[in-house]
Amino acid sequence: MFEFVRKHNKLFQFLLLLLILPSFAFVGMQGYTSMMDGANAGVASVNGRKITQAEWDAAQRQQSERVRQQNPTVDTKLLDSPEAKRQALEGLVNERTLKVAAEQQLFTPTPEAVAARFFADPQFAFLRNADGTVNKALLAAQGMTPAIFLERLRQDYAVRQVTAPIETSGLVGTAAPKLAFDALLQQREVQIQRFDIKDFAGKITPSDADIEAFYKEPANAAKFQLPESAQIQFVVLDLDALKKDVKFTEDDLQNYYKENAARYGVPEERRASHILIKVDRKAPAEERAKAKAKAEEILAQVRKNPADFAALAKKNSQDEGSAGNGGDLDFFSRGAMVKEFDAAVYAMKQGEISNLVETDFGYHIIQLTGLRGGDKKPFDAVRGEVEAEVRKQLAQREYSAAAEQFGNLVYEQSDSLQPAADKLKLKVQTATVLRQPQPGAMGPLASPKLLEAVFGVDALRNKRNTEAVETGPSQLVSARVTQYNPARVPPLADVKDKVREQLVRKLASEQAKKAGEARLAALKANPADVAGLESAVTVSRAKPQALSRAQLEAVLGADAAKLPAVVGVSSDEGGYVVVRINQVQPRDATIIDDKRAAQQYAGAWARAEGQAYLAALKTQYKAVIKAAAPASAASAP
Repeated sequence: MFEFVRKHNKLFQFLLLLLILPSFAFVGMQGYTSMMDGANAGVASVNGRKITQAEWDAAQRQQSERVRQQNPTVDTKLLDSPEAKRQALEGLVNERTLKVAAEQQLFTPTPEAVAARFFADPQFAFLRNADGTVNKALLAAQGMTPAIFLERLRQDYAVRQVTAPIETSGLVGTAAPKLAFDALLQQREVQIQRFDIKDFAGKITPSDADIEAFYKEPANAAKFQLPESAQIQFVVLDLDALKKDVKFTEDDLQNYYKENAARYGVPEERRASHILIKVDRKAPAEERAKAKAKAEEILAQVRKNPADFAALAKKNSQDEGSAGNGGDLDFFSRGAMVKEFDAAVYAMKQGEISNLVETDFGYHIIQLTGLRGGDKKPFDAVRGEVEAEVRKQLAQREYSAAAEQFGNLVYEQSDSLQPAADKLKLKVQTATVLRQPQPGAMGPLASPKLLEAVFGVDALRNKRNTEAVETGPSQLVSARVTQYNPARVPPLADVKDKVREQLVRKLASEQAKKAGEARLAALKANPADVAGLESAVTVSRAKPQALSRAQLEAVLGADAAKLPAVVGVSSDEGGYVVVRINQVQPRDATIIDDKRAAQQYAGAWARAEGQAYLAALKTQYKAVIKAAAPASAASAP
């Protein structure tokens, strides 16, 4: 029989193909369709346009990446929490609502307006080349073309026009901010008496019977329970693992250095002073001519006596930010100023005075007062940086192929991580993990996704490798459980010291509270009895004086109509505090003066108005969230 099969191998392959294809056509395509339907399922909608699961996932990834860039040490489990996912979806709905509103209200900025914003806004300076064009290389690093970037800029401009009129129209006056901040930052002079656990704990000596009884109380079982854990092996594929084996020559390093010479130099900066005569480009011709004539008159004075530039700037410049400093703008890099101003400054020589330079702000007279930087570091001085960057880029190129190979190996040889480690020259590491990341966990072991896979059915019961899990940018990890330890309550003998400690703490806390409440009652009966009270201090929300949030709010919320007043509050650590309120004081003006209070109040009011308007727009354009954020990982089998 087997000889027949061997001789007619092609025939059997054809028969198997006939059997497999129909089932794949039905099951495989159905599965593919189901998968795509899931990715394209509507999780929300705005104005009848659905937001898909795939769009939600992309928004969540972008949100996580932004947070990682701003705070590299952030706890990764927070980025993948249901709350974070819900926030990403709500942000996506808000964005779509504002876009729809911009379309419906015909807020379409002209290409000229978008370009003007790009050249005028300092936050885009790093994206501008010396000639004013967009830096394509930097955009490419962000996955964008100039066309995509300008379209996003246009959309952002349009969206801002939707809420800007609302957020800038509020008038709050002076009385409301003063009243609000007076209440928020009110100060109170108090005397505090603390009843700390440590003052009672030293006098408590529980017996063995007391400890055993406390240990056996059903309510205390969770306090002593050891959480489930798993001993694992794991391998990590990331750029660091690939960098060490990439191949390059000395010529490669030299060529990279030459192609990226600008990165290995000190950027040139220039210092300039200017005199500005303001006039809008769109102003009437007569007004513009008048401003230009005045600027030409001042230019003639400057050329006659260049040493008087600072004095003439103080007297004539209409740039409030620099006139008081004689027009000095300090040092700035190429692209930091508007296009015409920047071009003029970087074409000048030290000490030179420009002709009139026209910008959107008016007419400028510029004097170049300083130069620094612009030096190129020699190759030998930056060879280490160049090599590190070349290794990184080569590793990045190899990563996609290595990632595919890694995923296939850990799946196809699921009973061991060694084949993948050997093939890709990775190290098999070991660790003991819990279902949730442990405090202080770093790298892959802090990834909720990896831990969810480790405690999955297949990994626990069948001891198979987990799938390749993405635990960070360009980082894949697979793990294998070598031993699973279910949650359990250990014998009393193993945790007796911990039980004793918790029992003593409980009894000490009860005694501290009892003593504190007795002192509170006595002080209410005789407010003049200040024995045991600390020296008077001033507390406020800005100066809590070691009071917890709950204690501080109790003190600031106590009725101060009749003083002295007395309050008692349990402390977060289990102790108790008694507080005697002697007097109420106005807010400290050094923390926030009336002007800043009005500004902050106006800002908060504007944001509230903007949010209220956005909520109204969401109602108008029928913004609906249909899906809830995924729940946390289920308990272990």
